[in-house]
Amino acid sequence: MKRHVLILALLFFAFRTAFGQTNKAKFSGKLQKWHDVTLTFQGPTVSEQDDYNPFFNYRLNVTFIHQKSGEKYVVPGYFAADGNAANTSAEKGNKWRVHFAPDKTGEWKYEVSFRKGNWVAVSESAEPGISGKFMDGASGTFNIKPSDAKGRDFRRRGRLEYVGKHYLEFAETGRAFLKIGTDAPENFLAYKGFDGNFKDDGHKDQLVKTWAPHIKDWKKGDPTWENGKGKGIIGALNYLASKGLNSVSFLTMNIKGDDRNVFPYINYHTYDRFDVSKLAQWEIVFSHADKLGIFLHFKTQETENQGLLDGGAVGAYRKLYYRELIARFAHHLALNWNLGEEDGEWQENPKTPPQFTYERRAMARYFYNHDPYHHPIVIHNGAPFNDLLGDKSKLTGPSIQTSRADFSLVHGAVLKWRHLSDEAGRPWTISVDEPGDAKNALVPDSDNPEHNLARKNALWGAFMGGAYGVEWYFGYDHKNSDLTCQNYRSRDHFWDQCRYLLQFFRKNDLPVEQMHPDDSLTPSKDDYVLTEKGKIYVIYQKEAHNLSLDLSSYKGIYDIKWFNPYEGEYVKELKIQSGRSINLKKPDSLDGQDCTILVKKEG
Repeated sequence: MKRHVLILALLFFAFRTAFGQTNKAKFSGKLQKWHDVTLTFQGPTVSEQDDYNPFFNYRLNVTFIHQKSGEKYVVPGYFAADGNAANTSAEKGNKWRVHFAPDKTGEWKYEVSFRKGNWVAVSESAEPGISGKFMDGASGTFNIKPSDAKGRDFRRRGRLEYVGKHYLEFAETGRAFLKIGTDAPENFLAYKGFDGNFKDDGHKDQLVKTWAPHIKDWKKGDPTWENGKGKGIIGALNYLASKGLNSVSFLTMNIKGDDRNVFPYINYHTYDRFDVSKLAQWEIVFSHADKLGIFLHFKTQETENQGLLDGGAVGAYRKLYYRELIARFAHHLALNWNLGEEDGEWQENPKTPPQFTYERRAMARYFYNHDPYHHPIVIHNGAPFNDLLGDKSKLTGPSIQTSRADFSLVHGAVLKWRHLSDEAGRPWTISVDEPGDAKNALVPDSDNPEHNLARKNALWGAFMGGAYGVEWYFGYDHKNSDLTCQNYRSRDHFWDQCRYLLQFFRKNDLPVEQMHPDDSLTPSKDDYVLTEKGKIYVIYQKEAHNLSLDLSSYKGIYDIKWFNPYEGEYVKELKIQSGRSINLKKPDSLDGQDCTILVKKEG
């Protein structure tokens, strides 16, 4: 009898051990603060096109709990095919995956929920359907160390967060973020090197990109997939970073839009099954952007797609789409979810119903409730944003588009929405993501090498109004346009001017989160002023003239610098004693040139 009991006990122990090994997570990535800690589980073997839909009918959620503080994150997971789909193009497998970006060092515990049943993936219930078995109920611990990231890598600065101010701040450093990047081409991800039949499905196939001009910018040691694919698009990011830019914008769905080659699905007509290998290849590109310090602007739909999923409502198909984006990409540290490009406009051709206030608020609410990290949520103007101000929505800011070729509407638009959001009690972070008109906007250097209006009215106009970012649209009437661009060098000279602005703000250590626009502080109606009164003033003059500034209420010594924003050089510096109004002559070298003047109190 004792022998039989012993044998049964040994068999039970062996089964439990084998079962535990199967259900424990396999970790990859550095176990460091802010890094992508990836957990992979062995689950049911399924395929993208199984009759029993693996995307709707399974739900993997993993709860991460910091043992010391008790902080908790519920992170959605996803079906990962064979676990190496970016390189194998696998559609089938038994690997299920979750990404976690820990914000604290020390011990973390994970607890797995894996559910099965019709449409459980989009259920709001804690335990929908039935247990999916396999890793359901599995748990374990892991230890997180400090990050060893260096340079521009976002993992050195932590997650970029909305903190109820006009500027996003990095969680690790507490410093504000200023972004300048590309809003074009919107079909950045329509790349020939990605898997999927979008390249030859008969829908605008001529717009598919190779990014060939940027292959030379790929560097040894940079990522590729499938035996060398990806060099063009990785090289494009390298080039942007080399010019000092720190943001890239892209649509993730434009099925009914201008390009029609970007979507996460297995084909153009199917909206509930995702192309696992293509999305894994997107992830390689986004991870490289993280290391380069490039912000990811996810534009989740083009205006023509407003009614594509659930007629514009937040129903099952839209929830599934958002969940997949969050599960795969929310671990990246610097990003925003843009609810829609030109959202709310009525489209005549094709006939697409607009999204109204309820749908716009519901989209923002879904991202807020399901993104464990509460990344910023924005929306691009088609309809105005007034219905989304304050506590009416979970929006953290607008993505502004203007409509004049001379960019003259930019400064006023930033001031307007900054003021209205303050009045509503929820200050918005404001980015001008399509300054200019659709036909021209930021033209190539070959058409306008100086870019005077873009620099004066849009670049400096936005930041001096209190915007935190600008992204540049390329007009359709020029080469390397919003749809056809494959060479970012087409605007190479202007990227230098953008870098000069970022360097000016960064090297002078300007506390933008404490500064406010106040153009009334100088007599000229064409001056832009950003200030923390009594301490620091930045005055931008579209054409340099003598400086008049009243400092009679403040005592101390002020350093004054004149900066040439076209050349990126300081042309004059001096010190003055305050306690009076000042009137200083402009440097002769700035005749006919715009300039930026920094007035900063010592200490």
